Amino acid sequence: MKALIQRVRSARVEVAGEVVGAIDQGLLALVGVEPQDTPASVARMLQRLLKYRVFSDAEGKMNLSLSDVQGGLLLVSQFTLAADTKSGLRPSFSTAAPPALGAELFELLVSQARDAHPQVATGRFGADMQVHLINDGPVTFLLEV
Repeated sequence: MKALIQRVRSARVEVAGEVVGAIDQGLLALVGVEPQDTPASVARMLQRLLKYRVFSDAEGKMNLSLSDVQGGLLLVSQFTLAADTKSGLRPSFSTAAPPALGAELFELLVSQARDAHPQVATGRFGADMQVHLINDGPVTFLLEV
C-alpha cells in the first residue's frame, strides 16, 4: 500500500462538479492499493497517516502529527500510484490491486480512519475526480507499507 501525502492548508475533491469531500488544514492522502496488501497493511498505513510528523511545532520543526494538530484527513483512492514505471514510456498497472480488492481495502481504511480520527473526508472510489489543494510548504512524502 502506498500513500502520497501532502500537507495542505485546504483540499477538496469534486465529482461531476459536486464537492464530495473537503478539509481545511491537514493531510491529503492519495492512496494506491497493491495485490499483496491486507487488512494489516491498512492498519499500518492508518497509523502512519495519523502519527507521521509533518506539521511544525513552535520552533518550526516538523515534530507534530495529524493527530497532534487535529487536522483533517482527505483520503482519495488513486490506483495509478501502484503502477510499474520502471521501464518504457507508458505505465503498467499489473502491479495495482484488482478493483474489488482495491475498493475493499480502501473502504476499510476509510472506516478505520473515521473510528480513529474526528475529521475524515474522502473522494469516490473509481470515479473521475478533480482534486483541488493548497499545498502547505510544499510538504509531500511517499509512505509505503
